[in-house]
Parts: sequence; C-alpha cells; structure tokens
Amino acid sequence: MPDAAFLKVQGRRMEIRRTNPGARDAPVLVFLHEGLGCVSMWGDFPRRLADVTGLPALAYSRWGYGASDPCELPRPLDFMHTEAQQVLPALLTAAGIRRHILIGHSDGGSIALIYAGHRPLPGLCGVVTEAAHVFCEPVTLASIRDARRRYQQTDFRQRLQRYHGTNTDTAFWGWNQAWLDPQFTQWNIEAYLPHITVPLLVMQGDRDPYGSQRQVTAISDGVGGPVQVSILADCGHSPHQQQPEAALTAMTDFIAGLPVSPT
Repeated sequence: MPDAAFLKVQGRRMEIRRTNPGARDAPVLVFLHEGLGCVSMWGDFPRRLADVTGLPALAYSRWGYGASDPCELPRPLDFMHTEAQQVLPALLTAAGIRRHILIGHSDGGSIALIYAGHRPLPGLCGVVTEAAHVFCEPVTLASIRDARRRYQQTDFRQRLQRYHGTNTDTAFWGWNQAWLDPQFTQWNIEAYLPHITVPLLVMQGDRDPYGSQRQVTAISDGVGGPVQVSILADCGHSPHQQQPEAALTAMTDFIAGLPVSPT
C-alpha cells in the first residue's frame, strides 16, 4: 500500500498513512491524533519512530479530520468511547493489523486508554500516551475557551485549514463544542484504568496548558499493569513536536522493553 491512502472502515473513507511496512508479523505502531489533529499534523514523527524501532507504523485521521470523510455535528459527548470501542477495532481489522502498539496524543491518548481498558483486540502489546486526559479539569476548559477565541479572532482557522481542508470547521467545532458542553464536566474514564494490563508509558510536558499533572498521577496510580512516567521539561501539550528528541528516546526505550509476545 502506498504511504498515503484511504481505507474503507464501516462503509466510510478514512485517511491513513503507512510507514516502513517491516516484517509481516511485527507489531504496528498505530498513531491516534489529538482533538485538532490528523495524519499530516504528526509531521515526520511516525516515520522517525518507525525507523528507529524497525517497526511498521500507521497513522489515521478520524472522520471529520484531515482528508477523511466528514461527520455530523454536534459530536455526542461519548465520542471518545465510540472511537475506542467501535471505530478503532474496525480500523485495525480493515487494515489487517493484529499485533499493535498504540501511540495516542491528547484525545487520541484518552481513546487509547478506553480501548486498552475495555475489550482490546488480541495483539495489543503496549500503549503510549502523550497529554492524555482521564477527567475534565478547569485548566483544560480554560485553554479550550482560549482556542475558540483564537479560532474566531486570529489566523488560527487558516492555519488549521492547511491540514483539514473542507473538514476544518467540523474538526474544530466538533472538538470545541463537545469539551465546552456543560455536561462534559462530568466526563471521566478512570473506571477503565484498572483493566489496562499491557505496559503503559505516560508522557506529559511540564508546561502543558491543557492538563495538569493530576492527569498523570491518576493514570499511573489507576492502571492495572506496568507503567512508566515521563515528564518532559520545558514542554507544552505536544511532546513529539516541542521536545521531539526526548519523546523519541522515551518511546524507543519503552518499546524496546515490551514483551516479544502480545498480551
């Protein structure tokens, strides 16, 4: 399959990018983007991690993001549960992926945690999260409100449009309106954590404006399997962009220590 392509998942087109096909039975690094992300916004990080680990990688854009098919708004407040419990398993099946390691950023990290703590497909070997949330906190909402202001008053929309094209408003408002819905303050996925038994690497920047280190503590204290924590200095919400070398090293070391056989 070419590096950039589309995959039919549950009857709709999903944008994907494969890197370093590797050995047929090697675990695949599956990249789950943030609330405003997509395949292209990962930059060259998936390729770099694939190269250094020797593993194949697949990044995908959820519906309503990047070049994937659009979705309807408003997003339901359980949209991350739907992504984790229905869409991600369907994607892995459609892509022919068995053994897999999830790399999830922000909303993508939360989706990875729900998936790992619900009924993951056989072959899940490990999970890496960057700036994942397991509950809603005031600092997150303050930054999301500021993002709305910037989207309406600055060139933020034009910058996002380079990545999302006709999906730009869907991507932004689907994320922003869901998180700022008054009922979303009750959102909490900590109940999934004790059921996560595969190895987990929890990463967060020490200056993340979207979440405090209470998120890291809740995850590391709550999971049922082995966990490593990496707090990156002088780093905001996107370790793979703001501290790429440190993020690459932490992920590489974690992946090298995973069991050979999937759990």
